[in-house]
Amino acid sequence: MLTSIKRALISVSDKSGLEDFGRFLYNQGVQILSTGGSANLLRQSGISVVEVSEFTGFPEIMDGRVKTLQPKIHGGLLAIRGNSDHEFAMTQHGIEPIDLVVVNLYPFESTVASGAEFTSCIENIAIGGPALIRAGAKNHAYVTVVVDPSDYNSVTREMTNNAGATTQNFRKRLAAKAFSKTAFYDAAISNWFLSELGEKFPSRAVFGAELKQILRYGENPHQEAALYLSNDSRPSAVRAAQIQGKELSYNNLNDTDAAFELVAEFTDKPACVIIKHANPCGVALAEDLKTAYLRALSCDTESAFGGIIAFNRNLDKATAEAIGDLFAEVIIAPEIDEAARPVLKERTNLRVLVAGRLPEKQGEGMVLRSLASGYLLQARDYGVFDQMKVVTKRSPSEQELADLKFAFTVSKHVKSNAIVYCKKGMTVGIGAGQMSRVNSSRIASWKAEDAARVSGEKDSWARGSVVASDAFFPFADGLLAAADAGATAVIQPGGSMRDAEVISAADEKGLAMIFTGMRHFRH
Repeated sequence: MLTSIKRALISVSDKSGLEDFGRFLYNQGVQILSTGGSANLLRQSGISVVEVSEFTGFPEIMDGRVKTLQPKIHGGLLAIRGNSDHEFAMTQHGIEPIDLVVVNLYPFESTVASGAEFTSCIENIAIGGPALIRAGAKNHAYVTVVVDPSDYNSVTREMTNNAGATTQNFRKRLAAKAFSKTAFYDAAISNWFLSELGEKFPSRAVFGAELKQILRYGENPHQEAALYLSNDSRPSAVRAAQIQGKELSYNNLNDTDAAFELVAEFTDKPACVIIKHANPCGVALAEDLKTAYLRALSCDTESAFGGIIAFNRNLDKATAEAIGDLFAEVIIAPEIDEAARPVLKERTNLRVLVAGRLPEKQGEGMVLRSLASGYLLQARDYGVFDQMKVVTKRSPSEQELADLKFAFTVSKHVKSNAIVYCKKGMTVGIGAGQMSRVNSSRIASWKAEDAARVSGEKDSWARGSVVASDAFFPFADGLLAAADAGATAVIQPGGSMRDAEVISAADEKGLAMIFTGMRHFRH
């Protein structure tokens, strides 16, 4: 069904593209109702405008809080054309139909992001705008609703192709977008209000997200997928600027997020993280970025093939050259030095992301995971240690202590059950995602032996290392496996019913052991 547009209501905060769109409507003979800054901009462009207060016969009041909340406005939007009762009411009360609503809302989200005071945020909550949008969208059988300046061109084409009218399907698509807009807006307000109150788990949780891109497919080619952005401003892989390479895939994004979150744990020294299937296969610190990369790579050169590389410093030319011909899917760093960019451009398929800065290690944030018929919501795991308690007869040396802290930080980002061997600021063996902690320890030990073999060394890199476990050792066997591999010190949360047995085993092997009091399961 075609519906001609003869009268439009325009009231926008974002005025991009408004002048051209307003001129098109004016040239089509559409009467334009408007308010405030929108009306002023249109008039300055030589476009005739009728003030809403003139149209309704009622002035704006309460500093503009009440201007479009009027029966003549909402009656014109909600009236069902051809309905005798509605048309009688319109005639009786002097209500005229409104066929097009062009509204976007007060910039609430950007006001909050700017750090504005509570009262300023409240004043940037739109009331009349959402009411207009919802009224027009409900009556989309007769009313066209535009909430996004990017849709001005499609409306122009639609009206041009249909002699000043729009089709039912077109209006329905815009109505769906309009309801999504108000829902997203309300979610942002609700979540801000709850955060102000310190309430993390309300009786009704709402989540707003904005489509960034449709992905080629999901984890597997038969799965459809898309990327949505939340309304926070946390520096992240999904907000990073892609300066090179083909489109990121679902798995690329998931793995790059894991890599960037882990590398952001380290700020004191240059660090490199190499991720494969959301697990680190190599992590290292060094005095310079190139050395950090080479050390991280040496931990597991086989798994690094096709991996994700993350840095906590700006990527320089020397490091870019060191990456050389290694097949990597993605590189992410806070910035890419100008001298490094031509080196990376030689790898046309390599995706390069610039994050701008690292995310904060502490702060607010929630993690959402979907289940069949439900969601799990939890606070982001910002902690690392709750305590650093030596529980064995022997205390760790200064170097062991530094490596224990490093290893436990890495273990936080390894899928459970997680075992991480480290030595001198680098991982030397990682066991991830096993049903048995003993098996994770064995795999990590095997990885350390393999890394030594590739480097041409006889002794396993686990010899003289420290070992971290993301959760307590339920039995002494996991710790004994680490000792047999050559580890000299252990860090774990503690808290097992058999802690005394595990501590005794550590003392018998001459190991130093620290309890952290903080577990880091990662499923």
